[in-house]
Amino acid sequence: MTAISTHVLDTARGRPAAAVPVRLERVTGGAAAELGRARTDDDGRIGALGPPLEPGTYRLVFDIAAYFSERLRREAGQPPAPPFFPEITVTFTVDGQDAHLHVPLLLSPFGYSTYRGS
Repeated sequence: MTAISTHVLDTARGRPAAAVPVRLERVTGGAAAELGRARTDDDGRIGALGPPLEPGTYRLVFDIAAYFSERLRREAGQPPAPPFFPEITVTFTVDGQDAHLHVPLLLSPFGYSTYRGS
């Protein structure tokens, strides 16, 4: 069984991305089933999301529209334009070899990057 965590950094601001809604889904036969959801903490982290994972295909779905809308509403005091990427989906495979997997997301309004963290 494998635990999953994530960390979202807003590279445009050089800060953690707090309050990003994230869903964990298992993908089987092309269909996705939700296993858990949470929001990143003030440090942009979710330490454990969903139940321990068995080998298979999973995805993390980051609600970027909610994050940027709230952040820009607070900072600019008005509703912002929709972000270019309203949602980012990161699909990955769990092989059962690791007790923990970490999937970071580096984020800006017009781009993103991810990798297998440690």
